[in-house]
Formats: sequence, C-alpha cells, structure tokens
Amino acid sequence: MITPENITSHEFIGLYTEVARSSNPQIIGLNGRIVNETKSMFTINTEKGTKSIAKSNNSWKFSIQEKEIIVEGSEIAKRPYDRLERGGGR
Repeated sequence: MITPENITSHEFIGLYTEVARSSNPQIIGLNGRIVNETKSMFTINTEKGTKSIAKSNNSWKFSIQEKEIIVEGSEIAKRPYDRLERGGGR
C-alpha cells in the first residue's frame, strides 16, 4: 500500500501527478496520469496529450490517502526497479 511515508519506494505508473515546481515555468501545473517511467522521465497523459517530462528538474505533487505530498524529482531520478529493490522510502 502506498503511503505518504513510502511513496518514493513504490511504482508511480498509474498515479495522478502535477508539476508543483519546475525550472521551466511553462510546465508548472501540468497534470495527468503517469503512463510510463524511466530513470529520468515520466510520461504523463494530460488533457492535451501525452507529455514526457524530466523528473530531476521538477517537484511532483501526489495525493495519497487524502494528503498532498511533494516529491523532489532528484529523490526519484532512478530506474524504477532500482528504487523498488532498495525499498528506499522517504
């Protein structure tokens, strides 16, 4: 079960996210469901189509158990299976 405490050690595909902070002001507020993840990118289904966004230059907002969680992209800029193997929570 994904909780605010262990979100960084879980799968992100299928979760709804929003860019909370970014070095690129044009993508702040971009939101949608994560449909793919690589070491450095999220692919997100948005209202305007599918977008690939770098993890590390951004902060990501997730709603888990009715709490809004902000995750720094640098914390999750790993291959999904590396992050999952280590169980490295927050």
